[in-house]
Amino acid sequence: MRVATWNVNGLRARLDFVRIWLAERKPCVVGLQELKLETDKFPHETFAELGYRAVVHGQKSWNGVAILVREGLEAKLLQQGLPGQEEMGARLVTAEVGGLDFTTVYVPNGKTLDHEDYPKKLAWYDALIEHFAERHDAGRPTVLCGDFNVCPQPIDSWDEARHEGHIFHTDAERARIQALLDWGFVDLFRAAHPDTQAFSWWDYRGGAFHRKQGLRIDFLLGSESVNRRVREVSIDREFRKKQEGFTASDHAPVWADLQD
Repeated sequence: MRVATWNVNGLRARLDFVRIWLAERKPCVVGLQELKLETDKFPHETFAELGYRAVVHGQKSWNGVAILVREGLEAKLLQQGLPGQEEMGARLVTAEVGGLDFTTVYVPNGKTLDHEDYPKKLAWYDALIEHFAERHDAGRPTVLCGDFNVCPQPIDSWDEARHEGHIFHTDAERARIQALLDWGFVDLFRAAHPDTQAFSWWDYRGGAFHRKQGLRIDFLLGSESVNRRVREVSIDREFRKKQEGFTASDHAPVWADLQD
């Protein structure tokens, strides 16, 4: 069972690119972030042609998350939106899929430490942690994936010394990720590759991708029962490159293969 996460940075702009990736990688369940379209504008027919159904929580021009589910798997919507954080937009959706409680999130960026969005980001994280503590069971097979907008460890940044204490690199942000791990999640990529420096996001500007100046901010977190099933985890760097003339998102997909 292949599960994946991907911030597509605008689904309309990336639809043909996503089509190529789905045909090539054949994931079973995918969490998508930053759709930038309303729920009723989601291209269900296009994905049906590719063999997928979708559970969607969209928003006009901003945010938006969805779960793609391959034909043959049942999907039951469990949650749209993070309770108490409605003003921050469409950033969470949960479905029961193939025996997994599967949640995808798009965590607020925070912008800078001096921006009003930074404390809102921390509050959003606190609400997420509370949500899992109150409504989820770490003993169940559970996946939480998405764009978390934080580098959990120095190894996850291309230049920790330069960015230490700045956005994505603060102790407060990292403490929130640790709280999720303390709840019972495992960072599937880091568990499989404890010493590997690899990134999932690169700025479009300044040749960052080719200069290897990236951040690892997109994660597949799994409960311990999910982690025990992991056969392989990969950041799909190949799909941060152009494909058939189509421009990639600034994020690469991340996928994990689980034993059935």
